[in-house]
Amino acid sequence: MSVQDILRNKGNKVFSVSDKSKIREAIAMLNEHNIGVVLVMNKSDKLVGILSERDIIRRSLTQETGFRDELVSKSMTKNVLTVPPTATLDQVMEIMTNSRIRHVPILDGDKVVGLISIGDVVKKKIADTEQEAAALRDYISS
Repeated sequence: MSVQDILRNKGNKVFSVSDKSKIREAIAMLNEHNIGVVLVMNKSDKLVGILSERDIIRRSLTQETGFRDELVSKSMTKNVLTVPPTATLDQVMEIMTNSRIRHVPILDGDKVVGLISIGDVVKKKIADTEQEAAALRDYISS
């Protein structure tokens, strides 16, 4: 199962902000859409970072006031781990587990084509397990 298969079912909508946006704008987007991360794009629409709730909390601990008016580029994760659409679910799970992250952007070349979350991975694994169990039950009863 490839990431592309998950994106076919899930869709490829991602939420992003400009690298010139303020943290308060990113927080508003996270809150409005009930999401955990926003991708950070430059003026050429290239991925330059990812800003997560975790990044915002860490920033708030180092600077209690005024940080919301700073640019997202000051708090975002710059070295974003990504995978191509052909990556397998197991490859994404390994990246998430080893790096302790919950979101992985999907890039086709340098174009963002989607975002996979740990929730997407778990949902797919559960569906696969249920499908396999049903197939085994059918096999045994026939």
